[in-house]
Amino acid sequence: MLESKTKWILHKVEDTPHIDLPFSNVIKRMLVKRGIRTTEEANQFLHASLDDLHDPFLFSDMIKVVERIKQAIEKQEQILIFGDYDADGVTSTAVLVRTLRHLGAQVHYYIPNRFTEGYGPNENAFMEAHQAGIDLIITVDTGIAAPNEAKLAKQLGIDLIITDHHEEQDEMPDAYAIIHPRLSEDYPFDYLAGVGVAFKVAHALLGELPKDLLALAAIGTVADLVPLKGENRVIVKQGLDVLRNTNDAGLNALKAIGKIDDDMTEDSIGFVIGPRLNAVGRLQDATLAVDLLLEEDALIAEDMAQEIDEINKKRQKIVSTLVDEAIEEIESHFADDHVIVIAKEGWNPGVLGIVASRIVNQYHRPTIVLGIDPEKGEAKGSARSIPAYDIFKNGMDVRHLFLQFGGHAQAAGMTVAIDQIDDLRQALNEQAKQILKDDDFQPVIDVEDEIIWDEVDLDFPRQLTHLAPYGMGNEKPYFQLNGLTLLDARKIGAKKNHVKIRALSGSETIEMVGFQIGDVADCLSPGSLIDVVGEIELNEWNGKQKLQLKLKDLRCLEAQVFDYRGKKLQYINFPKDAVAISFRGNTQSLDIDVLDFAKEKGRFFERLKNHSKLVLIDLPSSLNELDEVLRQNLFTNIFACFQNTDDQFFTSRPNRDHFKSLYKTLSQHQVIKNEQKHQLAQAKGWKIKQLDFMLQVFFELNFVTMKNGSIRLNTNVKQQPLTSSKTYQDQMQMIEVEKTLYYSTHDELKNWMLSKMQPQLKEGEVVHGL
Repeated sequence: MLESKTKWILHKVEDTPHIDLPFSNVIKRMLVKRGIRTTEEANQFLHASLDDLHDPFLFSDMIKVVERIKQAIEKQEQILIFGDYDADGVTSTAVLVRTLRHLGAQVHYYIPNRFTEGYGPNENAFMEAHQAGIDLIITVDTGIAAPNEAKLAKQLGIDLIITDHHEEQDEMPDAYAIIHPRLSEDYPFDYLAGVGVAFKVAHALLGELPKDLLALAAIGTVADLVPLKGENRVIVKQGLDVLRNTNDAGLNALKAIGKIDDDMTEDSIGFVIGPRLNAVGRLQDATLAVDLLLEEDALIAEDMAQEIDEINKKRQKIVSTLVDEAIEEIESHFADDHVIVIAKEGWNPGVLGIVASRIVNQYHRPTIVLGIDPEKGEAKGSARSIPAYDIFKNGMDVRHLFLQFGGHAQAAGMTVAIDQIDDLRQALNEQAKQILKDDDFQPVIDVEDEIIWDEVDLDFPRQLTHLAPYGMGNEKPYFQLNGLTLLDARKIGAKKNHVKIRALSGSETIEMVGFQIGDVADCLSPGSLIDVVGEIELNEWNGKQKLQLKLKDLRCLEAQVFDYRGKKLQYINFPKDAVAISFRGNTQSLDIDVLDFAKEKGRFFERLKNHSKLVLIDLPSSLNELDEVLRQNLFTNIFACFQNTDDQFFTSRPNRDHFKSLYKTLSQHQVIKNEQKHQLAQAKGWKIKQLDFMLQVFFELNFVTMKNGSIRLNTNVKQQPLTSSKTYQDQMQMIEVEKTLYYSTHDELKNWMLSKMQPQLKEGEVVHGL
């Protein structure tokens, strides 16, 4: 048996809709889960046309915004774009700066410093803008939670236009205008990223859809993890096309430094471009990221991209160091906590969200990571959570323990007084003990569909691309296949930390590869039935194409028999929680418990009850001995080693004719001296071992006596069958043992063992696939 490392949540669609498109039934079921049931709806979803974007003037204040900005352009007023330091914020800033420059505006931009100013508009920045002669401030990806700054702008005579998508607070800013999806009753889509809102403003200002800005809009949308449905899906799908073919110097420099080719996908943004843009604001002022996105000279852009890449590498090293320190802290003090709260002086607040994510991935517990500033007497940091725990809601329940706190269900940011950290840890853990169950701490995989391999073909991966881009709200599909017969599993890679598996679905072989899960190869036995979850992809090698599964997780729900017959024990890696049994007193040193069947008979079976993994070192004297062991427990993993130094199965066994011939010889000579045995064996063509065996049988049947080295035939003895001899019985039993346990096929051995455990099951019960 092998348990899955994650909890599989299957959202299965039972009925395949009638959609008149050349796609597999699997794709059609995927469409149903995305709310699509008709051919017309499917066409609209799959093709995601720019015509599906909504009119930007559906925003309630958009006419007012366009008129004010155009007035500023005509009067050559000074305009300031006030952005944010993450990828969404810097792309939003670049979108409006490029738009306003194209329109001839006097435009500047400002990104607050994460470390000295924190998130969002601040009064000092607005005062400096006033002193610099700014007449109009337009926020992007920020501003909706800044009522005080809005009041200050009004006092200073600066018109403030807020464009944002974040949660609105109790007090709304008194701004000149607000462009916000959820605050416009007539706007039909609530989930635009900050850059999506900025893109809408650009569209309205230009009077036509700015296709060249779609690449920036796609980057910010993917990086901000907003749902990739509706308009966001259109922006990313179309934006990726623009990004693949862009002439933009900054974007091409980013693609080059990230080694992205024309086959780029949303993953290219999520794992290559987005992290580099985010890295700048995590370690320093984010202005460099905006400068790159605005740069028109290819050589200068190349230098900027190189500098950003170095910052990203530095960020990666810092994160790696902090994660190691955090894990050491957790293992030393907080490994059993329901909510992990760790804090340390010198930890960079700019990367603590990433550190918290890594901790959640490893421990699957809600995690708060704080960097302590002893001079201020406070700690600033980030939180990440698990699906079963709403970090924002539960954090708000202890809001009095924070100096500042904000976020959403799965992520939050906060500032805590140093002397409140322990109280916060205690409060959150007491609260979580009432909320969380044991299985809440197991990672979850949302399974798209349970399929059979016959439902997919070589065209299936191409069909899947039509449903891309994948992300929040349109998750990358993982498929489940059940009841595959394992052919083999082997470790691959330089560090042997990956696995390659072949299994049968019916008569068809499925090849699978799993990264960073190489350890499962030691836990799988050929012939076992396995269930798997993974991505279906096309593998091309030497011009040949075939489907393969990229494994995410797997399990084996039946008891497994591992065939290590003929292998030396010292070369086998047994599980640390296994127990070994020796039937012949072979208690050689192993790294696991070894029980002597004969010596420990009194407490032997009691000790077995605590173990589900069983190592059989050597062969029992009879099948009944092993039968007795197997009936004690439902062993999930049995390691059949059966070291055999006294092979009986292939020894020439004396038959009845051999015994008759010996008896006849004894009748003729009456006495055979011990020194004559070799001569007799040679004359008959027997081995001395065979002769000794037959003489021992005759002795036990009272046919002969053995005294002073002479073997003498007894006369007038009652005839008995050979099976009355214990020696004869023992050899026959041993031959049967070897035949069943040592010389059988793997399937024969496995079926015999499982059949012995089967009677323990109650009628109708299924355990471990038995």
